[in-house]
Amino acid sequence: MEAKNAVHIPVMLAETLEALAVKPGGRYIDGTLGRAGHTREILRRGGQVLGIDRDDDALAAVGEMGLVGLKAVKGRHGDLAEIARRNGWEKTDGILIDLGVSSPQLDEAGRGFSFVREGPLDMRMDRSSGVTAADMVNTESAERLETVFREFGEEPQARRIARAIVEERVPRPFRTTTALALFVERLLGRRGARHPATRVFQALRMAVNDEIGELERALEGGAEILAPGGRFAVISFESLTDRIVKRFFAAHVGRMVSLQQGGEEWRGELPRFVDVVRGGVCASDAETAENPRSRSARLRCAERI
Repeated sequence: MEAKNAVHIPVMLAETLEALAVKPGGRYIDGTLGRAGHTREILRRGGQVLGIDRDDDALAAVGEMGLVGLKAVKGRHGDLAEIARRNGWEKTDGILIDLGVSSPQLDEAGRGFSFVREGPLDMRMDRSSGVTAADMVNTESAERLETVFREFGEEPQARRIARAIVEERVPRPFRTTTALALFVERLLGRRGARHPATRVFQALRMAVNDEIGELERALEGGAEILAPGGRFAVISFESLTDRIVKRFFAAHVGRMVSLQQGGEEWRGELPRFVDVVRGGVCASDAETAENPRSRSARLRCAERI
């Protein structure tokens, strides 16, 4: 019931649509379709959308909407270029990737993304395959867990937490979200409003779903199939993923370099891009007040030239 009643509010809807510059008849890929919050506005403006998601619940919910102009397919956004070509889209006028976890996923205890509600320690976007967060926590070595917490969660206490988990799981394996969250809280103590297990949960979610690998593949593949004048928009919620997007766009925007023999030449990765929103855009104060989950969001967008 929670999943059906949960409401997903698309983050930075107006800013994203302005960045994409949707045109009637244009072809757009929503690589993280979710509940089609951004897609519905693209369709309203006359665009066609190829929507991709690996979450069966999201695809079922969108299927019930009967959206004209949308083709929704199951898949990973890391494979968006291959999926596009398979569906006859050799080139696209715009791509959107809205990273992170949707409100319905967070609000359904059974998905295991949040420690606010007790549920199984799952965290898989696609519940039909892959290892769960419980599998990782209860079987991976202390060294591997430390790496996950440090690299994906940027957790300063990564080693301490990893070693403590490995010791604790022998008599008491971790099965639920609250069991892990309370353990980390007891280990680190509670200071301030942020729960001490926040970075651990972020890291596990990103590792379970290969979020960094998916993002890197999506950026490379998207650049290949974006038509000249097409725009690539990415909304990220963690500093780690935002840095990856920032560096990718910066490399393709490139820079002009003065030559010793005179003149200038462009240096950078191909295909060439230009920034649409310099430095990225954050959600407005009004939006964060209405939707607190948007407070860490940052939108970046670049145009292929």
